[in-house]
Amino acid sequence: MTRTEFQQLTARGPVLLDGATGSNLMKAGLPRGACAETWILEHPQVMENLQRQYVEAGSRIVYAPTFTANAVYLGQHGLEDRVREINEKLVALSRRAVDGKAWVAGDMTTVGTPDVPYERMLEVYTQQAQALAEAGADLFVIETMMGLEETMAALEACRTVCELPVLCSFSVTGDGMLYFGGSVYDAAPQLEGFGADAVGVNCSSGPDQMETVVRSLAEMLTVPVIAKPNAGMPTIDELGEAHYSMRAVEFGQHMKKLREAGASLLGGCCGTDPDYIRALRVSL
Repeated sequence: MTRTEFQQLTARGPVLLDGATGSNLMKAGLPRGACAETWILEHPQVMENLQRQYVEAGSRIVYAPTFTANAVYLGQHGLEDRVREINEKLVALSRRAVDGKAWVAGDMTTVGTPDVPYERMLEVYTQQAQALAEAGADLFVIETMMGLEETMAALEACRTVCELPVLCSFSVTGDGMLYFGGSVYDAAPQLEGFGADAVGVNCSSGPDQMETVVRSLAEMLTVPVIAKPNAGMPTIDELGEAHYSMRAVEFGQHMKKLREAGASLLGGCCGTDPDYIRALRVSL
């Protein structure tokens, strides 16, 4: 996908993203604390079935399960020397699943701490971006980001590697503050100026708590705005498991309001599944 093709796609109307990966994998048996990437490669049918269902539900862009497939996170499992291999295999898995019916985004995320030097973040993200591009990802998604500096490093890495579209999405508090400091209102225009093709928010909260943030971003940006919220705020049970109270139809109703507030790339994060994307499609 070229950047021009991405602009043309979003100009035609709202584009549906996919829903959650992690929470659905846990339901399918992913053990807590396990390396998600290698578990997926050991159970490829689980991921392929999920992504196939997202496409059937209406997703036009599906995220490859490469969320934490970088040297920092893989290094926690002694797998830092397998970054290229793991990213390549996971992109190939997603491409099989969508079968040409949706675009596949190479997914990247936070390194998890604000203390990593910019040069190191740039190195980590460049390594993953190179692997994703060579594996055949159609675009990049930099999501669930906690701060501006790490997002700039990831965006610079993607731009250094190739000219695929790059989508940037923060996890924020209800008032738009970033967890590593600063606000999304200050960060988003800087990312647009640095070449991001879309900017927005994901995870954090439910769609009922995102409207003010989305509306403000839509008023200040000229690039498309992303909204990919959770299925409401979770409650944690005695075993530490998260449970999300917002059902699919209610989720779709609230997502319609985010579309009206200016979001044009819409999907779901934690707690959502293909039924939520189907309800989102119906609501629009």
